[in-house]
Amino acid sequence: MPGFELFSDLERKEVHDVLDNGVLMRYGFDGMRNGHWKAKALESELSKTFQSKHVQLVSSGTAAVSVALASVGIGAGDEIIMPTFTFVASFEAIMMLGAIPVLVDIDDTLTLDPKAVEAAITPKTKGVMVVQMCGSMGDMDALKSVCDKHNLIFVEDACQAIGGSYKGQPLGSIADLGCFSFDFVKTITCGEGGAVVTNNKDYYINSNHYSDHGHDHIGNDRGAETHPFLGYNFRISELHAAVGLAQVRRLPEFIAIQKKNYSIIRDALSQISEVTFRRVPEGGEESYAFLNFFLPDAESGLKVAEAFKTNGIDVCWNYYHNNWHYIRKWDHLKELKSLFPISKEVKEGLQYLKTKTFEQSDHFIARNISCLIKLSWTEEEVKLRAEKMVKVIMEHI
Repeated sequence: MPGFELFSDLERKEVHDVLDNGVLMRYGFDGMRNGHWKAKALESELSKTFQSKHVQLVSSGTAAVSVALASVGIGAGDEIIMPTFTFVASFEAIMMLGAIPVLVDIDDTLTLDPKAVEAAITPKTKGVMVVQMCGSMGDMDALKSVCDKHNLIFVEDACQAIGGSYKGQPLGSIADLGCFSFDFVKTITCGEGGAVVTNNKDYYINSNHYSDHGHDHIGNDRGAETHPFLGYNFRISELHAAVGLAQVRRLPEFIAIQKKNYSIIRDALSQISEVTFRRVPEGGEESYAFLNFFLPDAESGLKVAEAFKTNGIDVCWNYYHNNWHYIRKWDHLKELKSLFPISKEVKEGLQYLKTKTFEQSDHFIARNISCLIKLSWTEEEVKLRAEKMVKVIMEHI
């Protein structure tokens, strides 16, 4: 991760196809295309990759979450339970629909704690969104049981976990709907792009229409299409889809490289008794895009993360003070800093953030270090990196 590290003639060929016929838009202009439909082809490839019936490409992972929630009728005043550790896009996508993000604690999987989810359910709760952060997964059976028990929509944000699996199912294909990002730093990149994945035909049709101004996409005259309901523009372009089409065909190659590099570093860190690793639920396999480990306490976690920086060990983070990925620094959410007026429902629904604390999440995040696994490293570079990491950790715990 990320896929841009290994761009090749395969990506260039797909992009040249689009430039040669001149049609950059995914819909219409049938006669000019010379048979090239990159978005359609990518959706077909992703359907096979995710072992899912339906895939709707959109403009980003953020758009994917909003489109997925809209496709099941989530809107004003509805509550969606989500984790404290994720990317800001998770709550942005919920709030864009006028819905209320209800943040709850994570556990040692670094994803939603099923007990915290159950405790947060109210009469306004309509769905639960697990975020498969840093290439791994939550306790999917337990989370699904909670959703089934309370008749809640189960959404899987697998934006950082393409290539991972749980009990033989690809991450992103397990919940009612799955969401993916193909932005520039994902294992599969389109530059910008995302996807909604589902086996439910109605959810797919709704996402298909909603992401293109409500167009029903019936017939071959775009100007004559009807609009069954309101929609917005979350389309992906043919150029972005072309890059992703080449990349998704290379996913097994990318995952194999990630696994090799991940395993070298993990084996080295396993020699340190004070280091423990994030829990992967039984039956799960990570995507190996990140290596996440815990140190004994918050102080050592912060010290080692800083020492990694000063010793030239890059792409390793302790998220406790991170502005993008953890609740502690999301002041713009807590204080509702918005360019436009926030609805009464959302204002009232987010009042809990003024006093809510997340000690359990702090316990895990402060001790955690998350290391990106690059595709471009040579085996020698990975081994040297592992040796340096071991040395630095031993010096600071």
